[in-house]
Order: sequence, then structure tokens, then C-alpha cells
Amino acid sequence: MILVTGGAGLLGKELITQLLQAGKQVRTIYNKTRLEDFENDNLQQMQCDILDVIGLEEAMKEVEQVYHCAAIVTFNPGRRQEMYKINIEGTANVVNAALDAGIKKMVHVSSVAALGRIREEGPVNETMNWTEETSNSAYGQSKYLAEMQVWRGIGEGLHAVMVNPVIILGAGDWNSGSSQIFKTAYDEFPWYTVGSSGFVDVRDVAKAMIELMNSNITAERFIISAENRTYADVFNLIAKAFGKKPPHKKVTPLLAKIVWRLEAIKSLFTGKDPLLTKETAATALTKAAFDNTKLKKFLPGFEYRKIEDTVTDTCAALQQKINNG
Repeated sequence: MILVTGGAGLLGKELITQLLQAGKQVRTIYNKTRLEDFENDNLQQMQCDILDVIGLEEAMKEVEQVYHCAAIVTFNPGRRQEMYKINIEGTANVVNAALDAGIKKMVHVSSVAALGRIREEGPVNETMNWTEETSNSAYGQSKYLAEMQVWRGIGEGLHAVMVNPVIILGAGDWNSGSSQIFKTAYDEFPWYTVGSSGFVDVRDVAKAMIELMNSNITAERFIISAENRTYADVFNLIAKAFGKKPPHKKVTPLLAKIVWRLEAIKSLFTGKDPLLTKETAATALTKAAFDNTKLKKFLPGFEYRKIEDTVTDTCAALQQKINNG
């Protein structure tokens, strides 16, 4: 039996899909949202919060492998404590339950944000050490401290690996997470930033996780990134695939500072998450690049999809959802 936490998310759903296609017996735990699109006798769904220690003990029964995908991704200061609790304490609970159950191996989903505030000197690799500084995002800190819980588990005998994906592209809920990039382009948002980052297809992240799980590799972490691209480049690709007008107005650092402050004030009155925060503004302007060679060294046959193909496939899937209402 394989346990997947966070099965309702973009990556969790794709991971479950690939595992079921391979004929595996899968159990997924969910907090609020059941998976409605899966009709498969090999899938068990169990309501369980990763803060529920007793529930996790039950979820681990007869389990040999654990994929820990559950986490909160938010840059809203108002949800910071909730994020810390889920991402750090929740991961500690999963690690402890896995140790108690004697599972064979765990793959933990971290993030390149756990590597710390990215500099612009050159491509970042897995040897980058976290340093405490005010420029680190709260999300990055929560994922770094979650990694520390996994390393602690490894020290106590847990066989585990960690993956650090860059921006994941896929046909998920385009009102949340990284999939919002597609809605922004579809709505012909006119602004673009000068920043850059790594991008990767959700199918490749899930594939890499499964190959790492089925290998003898343990006590390692891997950046999962297909290509380094500018945000403007990716927005242009998406706009073209949708047949929409590409962004054409450049966001300057000064404009970004003004907008995130206005969004913070607006959020206080509406209670909704701000569209832009101080942290996301800084990220959008940062020119980051990531080195993906370690994964290819450990998994020599692994190949990434081209970002153009990812964008084409994702836009087609999202367009079909739109057409179907």
C-alpha cells in the first residue's frame, strides 16, 4: 500500500494518477476535499488532517511507501501561523508516524524556496545552505524547517528523499497556486516583470518522485526543474497558446512596491488574500536560475518535457474545462 498526503492538490492528483496507472494500491488522506474525479478500486480515500496524530497512525497501517505532498502555500501574512503549523508540525507528525509504522521509504515534497533567498550570481544547486535573513519568505522558512524534520527522521532510521520543485505547471485549479499563471494570461493581464525562475511540468515532478521512490537512493534532496525561463517568456507562451494578447507593460521595482502596499490595505478591508505581497513582489523581480544536473546524475535516463509542450498541453486541458463549463 502507498500513502499519499495532499492528494487533492495539483501534484498530489497527478502522482495518484500515475500510481494508479501503474496498478498500485493507493491510499490518500484529505482534510476537506475528496477526490471526485477518480473511480478506481485501487484507491482508498480517508479523511485525516496531518495534525491528527491518531488519524495518521491509522492511515499508515499496511503502508510501505509514503509520498508527503500536503502543505500550505501562501504568502499572505495573515495565514503565516497556520502555514507554519501545517508545514512544520504536520511534517513532523508524518515523519513520526512513518517511523512508528516502519515504512520502507518516504518521498517528501519540499520547494526551492527552502534553499533560501536566491542570489543572482549563478544557477542554484542542492548544496546551497539556508541562512537566516529578513529577505527569506515565510513560506521558504516553513519548508526549510519541514526539511529539518525529514533530516531528523533520516537520522532516526527513516529512508527518505526530498524533492525541491521549481514553479510547477499543470492543469489544476487556476484560481490557486502556480496554475494562476494561466488564468492571468487568459485574462490578458497587461503587466510583466523582469524576473526569471525555473519551471517544470507537474507530470515530470510526479514521475521523478516515483523513480526516486523505486530506487535505492536515500538521504538526498533534488531540485526538480526542466528549464530556466523569464516570467515574460512563459506568459507570452501561455497567451499565444490561448490566442490572447500577451503582456506588454513592464513592472518596475517602484511600481511593485506601491502595488503590494495597496493590496495589503485592500486585504484588511475585504478579508481576501492580497493579489500581490511584499514577498511575491520580490520573487517576481528576482532573476533566479536553478541547476537540474543532480537528478540527471542519479537518474541517468530521466528526461524533462519542453516547457513549450507543457504550456500547449496545459492550455488545451484548461480550454476544454472552460468549454465544458
